[in-house]
Amino acid sequence: LVAIPPSLLPCWTIHTSQWSLENTIRRRPLLQLGDNSHRHLNPSTISVTTEREEEPDFADHNTRRSEPIRVDLPKPATRASTEAGGDDFMSSDQPRVVESRPSALTSNPVHEAEDEKDHGTVERPLVGDQVRDVIRLIQCRKCSRPLQEPVTLPCGRSLCKHCLPETHTRENISYPATPNRLQGFDCPYQECGRNHAVGDCGVDVILTKAVDNFKAEMEKARETITTAEVSTHVVIQRPSAGQTGTDMDDETTSRVVKGGPLVAVYTLADSGELDYNSNVTFAEVSSLGDEATAIDNRTFSKVKESVRTEMDCQVCYALFYDPLTTVCGHTFCRSCLHRVLDHSTYCPICRRGLSVSPLLYRESCPSNEHLKTIIQTFWADAVLTRGDALAAEALNRHREFDIPIFVCTLSFPMMPTFLHVFEPRYRLMIRRALEGDRTFGMVLPQRPRTANDTHFVEYGTLLRIVNAEYFADGRSLIETTGISRFRITRHGILDGYLVGKIERVDDISIAEEEDLEANETQQALERYESAATHQSEDSSTSRPAMTTPEDLSKMPTSELLSLGVSFVERMRQQSVPWLAQRMLTIYGECPNDPALFPWWFASILPAKEYEKYKLLETRSVRERLKICCGWILEWESSSWSLSDCRIF
Repeated sequence: LVAIPPSLLPCWTIHTSQWSLENTIRRRPLLQLGDNSHRHLNPSTISVTTEREEEPDFADHNTRRSEPIRVDLPKPATRASTEAGGDDFMSSDQPRVVESRPSALTSNPVHEAEDEKDHGTVERPLVGDQVRDVIRLIQCRKCSRPLQEPVTLPCGRSLCKHCLPETHTRENISYPATPNRLQGFDCPYQECGRNHAVGDCGVDVILTKAVDNFKAEMEKARETITTAEVSTHVVIQRPSAGQTGTDMDDETTSRVVKGGPLVAVYTLADSGELDYNSNVTFAEVSSLGDEATAIDNRTFSKVKESVRTEMDCQVCYALFYDPLTTVCGHTFCRSCLHRVLDHSTYCPICRRGLSVSPLLYRESCPSNEHLKTIIQTFWADAVLTRGDALAAEALNRHREFDIPIFVCTLSFPMMPTFLHVFEPRYRLMIRRALEGDRTFGMVLPQRPRTANDTHFVEYGTLLRIVNAEYFADGRSLIETTGISRFRITRHGILDGYLVGKIERVDDISIAEEEDLEANETQQALERYESAATHQSEDSSTSRPAMTTPEDLSKMPTSELLSLGVSFVERMRQQSVPWLAQRMLTIYGECPNDPALFPWWFASILPAKEYEKYKLLETRSVRERLKICCGWILEWESSSWSLSDCRIF
C-alpha cells in the first residue's frame, strides 16, 4: 500500500472526467442505525496482539435507582422479563435478561408487553410523601407552579420559559459567534453557575407534552370531584430559609381543598400556594374516604398511562434510558443519540444542527433531570431492565473488532487521501470495504522503541472510499475522504491486515469551546482589540506582529484564524510550490471556517508528519489553531533557512 503524494498525482486526480469507473461506482449510503453487519468479524480468525480495552462506563446502570415512591402492593411472581424496549437492544445471539423486578408504583408483572399494561393500577392509596413527590414531578423549581413551556437548560435542569433570567451580551467569545449564541444568561441554579447561550435553550418538546398530559388528567379528576362531596384537609409545611425538609421551625399553614389527597395537592400547586420545597400531610374532612381513594387511584393510573405515551425515544421506540435533550428541544436516549451522531450532526427529528460533542460526556452533556426523575419514579423496573439489555449489548459488542486499519500515512477529517493499493492483503481489505460500508481506518506508522510498543500510532482517521480505479493486474487507485478521528483501544490481525477496536474522538462542545476561549483571553482581549483597530486595510499582506508562541494563548480564536489565513495569502503571493494551483485543485481554496482550516492547512503545509499528528490528539478547534499558528511562527522565524527548522 502506497499513499500517493498530491504533488505526484497524475492527471486523473484532477480531471475526474477521465475516471473510467466514475459513473459505475456507486456511493453507498451511510449505515442505518443499528446496522453492525460490517463489524461482525470472525473472532476465530483474529489473533489479539495488544490489549488496551477500558471497562465501559455503566455508572448509571450499576447505580441502583434512588428510593422510588412505594405503595404496599402484592409482590408479583418472578418470571423471564420481556419488558418493552428490551428486544430493541438485544440481537438474537445475545443472552436474555431473566431477572424480574416489581415496580414500586405498578402491580403489573414486568413480563407483560408494553401495550397490554395499564401503566400502574394501584390497589392502595398513596400516602402523603408519595403524593407530594408525584405532584413535584411537574412543578417548576422557580415559580413552583406546574411547568409552562418548560425549557431544559444545557446543564440538564428545567424551568418555565417565563422563569428564564434576563439575557445579556456574552463577552470574550469570538467562535463560533453565531447570532443565537451572542446573547446568554447566568444559570439560575446555584449548583450549575454556568453562562448559557440563548441558542442552547429550546422548549423541551417531550417534557411539554408529558406535563400537558399530566395536567389534562388532573383537570378531568377535578371535574369529577365537583359531583362528589369529597374534600381533604391539607397541612402545608414550608421549610425555613436554608432548609429543604420539615423542621420544628417550619412555617405551617392548612387548607381544606376539594378532592382526594392527589387532586388536592395538585390544586394547591396549580394555584401557586404550594412551594416546590414544601411538604404536606393530610387529615380527611369528608366521610367519603373510600370514594376519595378510588378517585385518586384511577387518576394516578390514568396519569401514568397518559404520560407514558410520550416517553418513547424516536430512535429506538422504547422507553427513554438516560434521556438527553438537544438544544432544539428533542429528547433521545443517550446511547441512541450516540449512534445518530456517528452519521450526522443534525437532529433526526427537526434536522437542526447539534452543537454538542458527539462523545456526549456526562460532564458537558448532562441528562434531562426532570424526565429522568419522572421515568425513574413511575417505571423504575423498566429502567433497570433496559440497563441490563444495554449492558448485555455492550458486552457482546466489546468482544469484536470494529474496523480494518491501514498503517500507511497521515490523513485528516474532511480532507482527501489518495492510495495506490497493490499488496494482496490490502487488496482483500479494500474489496471487503467496498462490499461493506466503504470505510476503513488510516493510521501513521511508527518505529517501536520497546518490545511492547506497536508499529503504528494510537490516533487515526476514519476514511470513506469515494472512487476506485482498477488495473488489469489487480492493483487499484483509491480516492478517499476523511470522516472522523478515532483512537485504537485494541487490535488484532485478520487475514494479514490490521483490525482494531476503536473509540471515536470528537471535539468538546461549542459551550466548552466558548468557555475555553473566554478564560484564556479575558486578560488580554482589550489589548488585542486595540491593536486590531490600528491595522491597515492591507493587513492581510503584512507581516503579523506576533513574536512568541506564548502570545497565541492570549489571542481570540477569530484572530488565530486571521493569522493563519493572512499567512497563506502572503505565501501565495510569494508563489511557494505547496500552494500551486494543482494543490488547491485537490484540497480546495483556503477555508475561513475555524473548524476546517487546521485540517486543510496541515494537509497542504510541507511539515513533518509527526508534527502534524498532534492535531489528531486535540479535542478543541482553538487548540488546533494555536498549533497551526505555532508552525507559522516557526516558519517565519527560520529566516528562510528551513534546514534549522524542527518541523519542516
